Amino acid sequence: MAFMPWTSELELGLAEIDNQHRWLVDQTNALHDELSRPEPRREVIGQIFEGLVDYTHNHFIVEEVMFQQYEYPETPGHKGEHDNFTGKAMDLLMRFEDGEEVNLEALEFLKEWLVHHICKVDRAYVPFFKTKGLV
Repeated sequence: MAFMPWTSELELGLAEIDNQHRWLVDQTNALHDELSRPEPRREVIGQIFEGLVDYTHNHFIVEEVMFQQYEYPETPGHKGEHDNFTGKAMDLLMRFEDGEEVNLEALEFLKEWLVHHICKVDRAYVPFFKTKGLV
């Protein structure tokens, strides 16, 4: 069983956003799989981790452009969540690049944040975007 299985609870009904979320979940699972190896490969961990951070940042841009385009009223609070996560993820990446190991604690943070953000924070914008005909 995957560390973070993709379930229907994670689907929002916005194809582009759901596809991006699925990719993030898949990469979180890939990071877990690598960290679970008897001899985790630092190079592979770095590639996955950098990809996760970059992709997450780009995903946030897609959401924020959509918010701006449709004048989503909760944009400031949602963007604050994005900024908070980006700061924490960049801190983890910088520490990794400085020689610190990525451990299962960091992975749990990623998983918990993704589940919370998708199921609570992102799900909150679904009714708004339904009124715009996007869902």
